[in-house]
Amino acid sequence: MSILEHIIKTVVLDEAVITEKLALSKTAFKIRLESDAIKKANFIPGSFLRMGIGIGKEQLSMKDKIRSYSIWNNNQTEGFLDIAIATHSNGIGTKWVKECKPGDTVYFKNKKGNFLANDTADSYIMIGDLSALSHLYMIHRNIGKNKQVHGIVYSQDKSDFFPDVNGTSPFTFYELPQNPSEEIISKIKEIIPVLKGKMMVYIAGDSRLCIVLNSFFRKELQWDTKLIKTKPFWNPDKKGLE
Repeated sequence: MSILEHIIKTVVLDEAVITEKLALSKTAFKIRLESDAIKKANFIPGSFLRMGIGIGKEQLSMKDKIRSYSIWNNNQTEGFLDIAIATHSNGIGTKWVKECKPGDTVYFKNKKGNFLANDTADSYIMIGDLSALSHLYMIHRNIGKNKQVHGIVYSQDKSDFFPDVNGTSPFTFYELPQNPSEEIISKIKEIIPVLKGKMMVYIAGDSRLCIVLNSFFRKELQWDTKLIKTKPFWNPDKKGLE
């Protein structure tokens, strides 16, 4: 282990133990982390984790040692949090989640980011692929009750989907190919007329779709940029922290 990795591991990141690993579907796993650091952390709904899943593996470049995962659920009283990880790719993250097991030690840091739950709107559209599902679930649970919410979540196989931690499935699931911009825009046009009051949209997952839909809401629908929340989780041409 390099000096830089040692500093990251012992000074920058917090330590946790995997206490549960559960298959949510054919391509998604739930991982539960427990740590005293979780009890003290300042979690905001929509936060994510930087996880040093490649620390100690000398064959990996630094950008491959760190991965970001959404916080799906957290319990600070008991000191645990859950993440849900999709395994469609063949990258280091997929390899790690398939091989990790309860009892393993992991290193993480809570990050606030900007893709957070905002309860100031009356109506919401939430759009994303499987990689964004747990994050959208967290936001949905934390925007307050009596909100009008339309969720468009897609994957190439409907069997990939899983319910939220409370057992509900508040979004509509679609079986669509990667980057289905035309299909998603068509569904948005069906939803817009029934929305009421102040409207907000969350778009996450494939960066290509995030770019197209951000432009659609700004230019064609003339939405204020403050009401368009986007978070690219992955790009087919990039990996890690590139």
